[in-house]
Amino acid sequence: MIFNSWSARDKKAQLHSYTNALKHEEMGPFVVESGKGIYVFDDEGRSYIEGMAGLWCTSLGFNQPRLVDAAKKQMEQLPFYHNFTHKTSTVSIELAEALLKISPVPMSKAYFTTSGSEANDTAMKIVWYYNNALNRPRKKKIISRIKAYHGVTIATASLTGLANNHNDFDLPISGIIHTDCPHYYRYGHEGETIEEFSQRCADNLETLIQKEDPETIAAFIAEPVMGAGGVIVPPPTYFEKIQEILCRHDILFIVDEVICGFGRTGQMFGTTTFDLKPDMITMAKALSSAYVPIGALLINEKIYNIIRDNSNKIGTFGHGFTYSGHPVGAAVACETLKIYQEIDIVSHVQKMSSLFQQGLQSLIDHPLVGEIRGIGLLGGIELVKNKKIKESFPANLAIGTEMIRFLQKHGLILRNIQDTIACCPPLIINEEQITDLIDKIKMGLNDTLNWIYEKEYDKN
Repeated sequence: MIFNSWSARDKKAQLHSYTNALKHEEMGPFVVESGKGIYVFDDEGRSYIEGMAGLWCTSLGFNQPRLVDAAKKQMEQLPFYHNFTHKTSTVSIELAEALLKISPVPMSKAYFTTSGSEANDTAMKIVWYYNNALNRPRKKKIISRIKAYHGVTIATASLTGLANNHNDFDLPISGIIHTDCPHYYRYGHEGETIEEFSQRCADNLETLIQKEDPETIAAFIAEPVMGAGGVIVPPPTYFEKIQEILCRHDILFIVDEVICGFGRTGQMFGTTTFDLKPDMITMAKALSSAYVPIGALLINEKIYNIIRDNSNKIGTFGHGFTYSGHPVGAAVACETLKIYQEIDIVSHVQKMSSLFQQGLQSLIDHPLVGEIRGIGLLGGIELVKNKKIKESFPANLAIGTEMIRFLQKHGLILRNIQDTIACCPPLIINEEQITDLIDKIKMGLNDTLNWIYEKEYDKN
């Protein structure tokens, strides 16, 4: 590859997330220069469907003028203020009220951050603060799940159940434990029904709690749909069984809506889609259509009352970020919520999701496709070597990475999670664009299959 000036400059200047640094020195970056609707354009003017909405986040596309105007207006009026020591901004109050109004279950207060990682990190700290206030110093452990994704701070990367987020970072920290990943296709036993699988996941959670001692388990955290773990949709009755166990053992339930929130699953929140009853809800990404970094944590009245009384007892709630409730982020988020309401984003997703999910399911007979999973405008395609026995390709073949490369040549940006191809387009996508997206995936699958045949031919 011949490096252009931007590529050469990037190699000298940036350390990239989730990137092999040595390979990056060889390959250089893919440089995006502009965006419009569901499309982005590289530094040579080529267009691509951004089929991942950036990082599961740019729900309203890449050039929504109202969000740009909201940021500009707020920058001119009040570019920064904080929420420390009884201070705040009017727009931060407006956003808190708006989120409490649309919350899928009754919540008492909103706390603002600049990312989903910070929101989940704050939830963890509140869990510990809450139990100390109740004089339960042993009730501190938090249960997450294998293949969960909850962030990359030291604490939230520990909640994340993915090896690459732990390797050589000395993670996870103590007090974080992981239970089963509810992926029936991969972890269901031979002859086991999906209902039996859900029950086994619940039984294993109960066994884990008893092994650790229920008096030491403080909280359970879960995404409605596990996004970065491979777009894993929970099997029927799974959350019903899990929540009964949490209630019985007085374990707080934290729902991570960072990917699922604001329409992605066909309801405003995944909490509604799967009938969840959380004590805390975290969110970010589509809260501002990712135009400005902002996240939020919602807490219920039970937790707030304990925080209130304990902060009075010890003198303060000693937690805060400089940019919590940043007025520019809050202004853009407020405008984003108004747009969602005005265009009825949930109804639009419901209309588009039928075509989207049917299009994905049309790929199931392809020789490389083992499973299609998804809900709303969220989907995953798992690539396998042998469909009959669900055999995966050797890891060193990096089949998912190769397919992403072919898709990009066809003008489609998706993301591989090992050998699962994730798809999460901007929520504003229309029928014609969905058809085009599915057609490009078909081309990428065929290119990948031909590439495999050529490699096998070369070996022989």
